[in-house]
Amino acid sequence: PSSPAKKELIQRLLKLQQSGIERLATAMTEEPAVLLVERASVVIAANVPKERQEALSKEMQADVQKYLKDTVPQVRKSAQQLAPSTIGAVLENKFSEEELRQVVAVMESPAYAKYQQLSGEMQQALQAKLVGDTRATVEPRVQALEKTLGDRLRVATQASAPTTKPAAPAKPAK
Repeated sequence: PSSPAKKELIQRLLKLQQSGIERLATAMTEEPAVLLVERASVVIAANVPKERQEALSKEMQADVQKYLKDTVPQVRKSAQQLAPSTIGAVLENKFSEEELRQVVAVMESPAYAKYQQLSGEMQQALQAKLVGDTRATVEPRVQALEKTLGDRLRVATQASAPTTKPAAPAKPAK
């Protein structure tokens, strides 16, 4: 059985994690829409007349925005409702009251809050340096992969295309 103090610490942690829970719910909701748009873009580029492509893309973006507007709040609400029975249960089972106090102290500290606020900036700085540092190695490999995949697709589409060889003359029946 959990003490009232432990339950209160778990509630504080869940409140501190609320934005992360909401980001997870949003990402889970956006993912299928992104995949559908990517697939549709390929179909549009291949099958829709050029003069209709931009308008169709805008219509689809409006559909996606409506889906997100209608669905993200519902999924976020559900995630918040499920958090106590999922995340809370893990915290309850895996942490002692003292460990929870320590985690709460870290998460509530001004230094940690500042660190979290700067995480995007830190990631961007790393990403910029990483791209510069690895571009010479990665770009030729990406180009080689692109060529290999393109070659495979060409071979596969040529193999499945009907051949135009003339039919062999029929042999007379004996």
